[in-house]
Amino acid sequence: MTRLPYVRFQARFLFAASALALTLAAAPARAQTETGGTSADEQEIIVTATKRAQTLLEVPFSINAQTEEDIQRSGATTIEDLSRNVAGLAVQNLGPGQSQVSVRGVSAGQIVRDQPGVKEQVGVYLDESVISLSLFTPDLDLFDLNRVETLRGPQGTLFGSGSVGGTIRYITNQPDPSAFEALAEANANLVDGDSLGGHIKVAVNGPLASGVAARAVFYHTRYGGFVNARREGAGVDEDVNTGFRTGGRLALLFEPAPDIRITPRLVYQVTQANGYNREEVYNLFANPFTTSRPPVQLREREQHLLLSEKFRDQTFIADLTASADLGAVTLTTVTSYIDRHILASRDASALTGSVSVDLGFPTAAVLLPSNLRDSTDLEQFSQEVRLSSDGDGPLNWLIGAFYSNVDRFYHQRLPTPGYDAFTDATLGAGTSAAVANGFPADSPYNSDLPYDIEQKAVFGEATYDFGRFELTAGGRYYDFKEQRRFTSGGLFSNGDDRTDETRSDGFSPRVLLSVEATDDIRINLQASKGFRLGGVNDPLNIPLCTPEDAATFGSFQSYGDETLWNYEGGIKGALGGINFNAAAFYTDIKNLQVTLDAGSCSSRIVFNVPKAHTMGVEFEMSASPFEGLDLSIAGSVLEAQFDSTVTSGGGVVGGIREDNRLPSVPKFQIAASATYSTPIDTSGTRATFSASVQHVGNRYTQPSDQENNPRTFVSGLPFGGATGNEGTVINLQLPSYELVNLSAGLEWGSGLEVIAYVNNLFDENALLSFDRERGGRARLGFNIGQPRTYGVTLRQRF
Repeated sequence: MTRLPYVRFQARFLFAASALALTLAAAPARAQTETGGTSADEQEIIVTATKRAQTLLEVPFSINAQTEEDIQRSGATTIEDLSRNVAGLAVQNLGPGQSQVSVRGVSAGQIVRDQPGVKEQVGVYLDESVISLSLFTPDLDLFDLNRVETLRGPQGTLFGSGSVGGTIRYITNQPDPSAFEALAEANANLVDGDSLGGHIKVAVNGPLASGVAARAVFYHTRYGGFVNARREGAGVDEDVNTGFRTGGRLALLFEPAPDIRITPRLVYQVTQANGYNREEVYNLFANPFTTSRPPVQLREREQHLLLSEKFRDQTFIADLTASADLGAVTLTTVTSYIDRHILASRDASALTGSVSVDLGFPTAAVLLPSNLRDSTDLEQFSQEVRLSSDGDGPLNWLIGAFYSNVDRFYHQRLPTPGYDAFTDATLGAGTSAAVANGFPADSPYNSDLPYDIEQKAVFGEATYDFGRFELTAGGRYYDFKEQRRFTSGGLFSNGDDRTDETRSDGFSPRVLLSVEATDDIRINLQASKGFRLGGVNDPLNIPLCTPEDAATFGSFQSYGDETLWNYEGGIKGALGGINFNAAAFYTDIKNLQVTLDAGSCSSRIVFNVPKAHTMGVEFEMSASPFEGLDLSIAGSVLEAQFDSTVTSGGGVVGGIREDNRLPSVPKFQIAASATYSTPIDTSGTRATFSASVQHVGNRYTQPSDQENNPRTFVSGLPFGGATGNEGTVINLQLPSYELVNLSAGLEWGSGLEVIAYVNNLFDENALLSFDRERGGRARLGFNIGQPRTYGVTLRQRF
């Protein structure tokens, strides 16, 4: 594969970073704001990370807030785009709408679409409503957001299970009854030189009556494609991974009295991708080893398909937030309802074909098109009620209760027309009917998996101001119950019909100390506990397993709660014209839930690793050395390792070896940006120029990838003239990558902006995660990032 030479990157990045550091060091002191900072843009940002309004400086732990201006300036459209500018935040891309988020290296590895029982490690909220769903957390559009908050470290005290590594909060702009305002945005872009994308987005706010306002947002985005698919017969379909995202929000504000606010809201979004950003290295049907079929060497940004693929996520959210100032206390209630329908439709022909080869089926059966359809139907209701103090005294406190109920129904089907006839002809008449277990014909694997998940919690936190320092203590008691039934059928299944139940309860505390060293600088210390609920693995597909894999992975059925203690010290504030935020942390993890590929079984299971840790430093700095110039740099250095070795049958399981790295997170990540804005005439017209460089270090997709690496994958499948003994050598360490983005624009006093940009200037082919089917016997490849993209954005404010 063609990649930028690392030396060239080092030269570019070190030059940019050195210039930025010198500029920061030389920045003159500036007048302080009333909040004690040197930049109103930095210090006056109001966040609600502690469920009360505070400035960034006042929050007693490490937090990043990407404002609406930051989002627009960077051109970010997804949380993955934003993550490269936030220290300690990493996103593993597994395809549209299926990204995994980790904070500070707390990572379980690759969670894939057929693991519905795995719990998330980072809690995600839309304002006050929790929307996390392990792999399928909605990929919300970032338009008309006030900010995106990243709360680093466990946030279980206030935000519950799933916030074991941290919490991300999408904070929308709220209805404003004071004035009419609107924002319209249009974009056109060209991806990889030949695929057109773009978007249209509109936000409108206005008063409807005294004490009543509405805010409406609409957006439609078309995604250009950049992956080509080879077809049987030597045809090629170009840009198969195009797609779209369409949605909107409607929020109302009622203020029946000065101290009462009621905000109901509806959110609807449909995301669809017509293919996946998968670059294949080996495919059972397209590889250089076949002789009775044309040999194929798959190239960069290329895959092989018998069937077209699709991902679709339809999300509906209805929530209501109400607050009442009762004098000394404020009562807040948050009610939310989520209805989602998700379909991940994949070409599983190589997977099914690989099993057919093992079973001795004829070539015609091996080549049958096979469509794996994973669908999820979800209904979620949650209710939170809390009381918080509202006085000017030294004591501030908050208490609350939380309840949620989730009904989640996961279905999997493998329609393969004509498969039953080959099954009966090869394995004996009536075989296909005997193993169907009530599921449809011509589908060698099927499963139904309904979940009923209930959580209850009470929580509280109190802060006492002693003058130059504040002490905060809090905790959360939780009670959790999960019931599920697993039913499977078809030739590849075990014919299971079983019911499982998981229960858990516990207490999650935290203590924080914030010291006001000067009016502009605060030092924070923290000890906090996080938790992630356990569960039950799906049974292995024993008919697909080799005896070795069945013996290795068959004994791991249930997995327990994951807990961790986080210890950190941080400093934030302003000095000499520089705003900064830095922290050092150590996280002690017990029973880390790690996801592994169960080899030939075409299953994935979760293990508990007794001990693991992460430790590191993160920093963010920004400055405006003179009017019109804004500079920023953010980075993290991280060690994330196993402290235990897990064995089965005398061998190490899946790379879970002491001192091996935790998966999916880089050791080093850094981003630097500069924006210069200057007036060009006396009428208020301004020109703006921006540049950013982002570096993401090397990673591993799964823990096992660092064992015997580079690795030789041998399919063991004699097909198409290949003996099955041929090897494909792959380096499973995902290489570091660098993205350079440039933009230039004009802004008129009328509120009109025009921005031209190029993202991924040097056309880096970033490898984001490793993709394998059936342990690599059917298919090998990588999920990849978007190539060079040119675009123009028009934005008008009213």
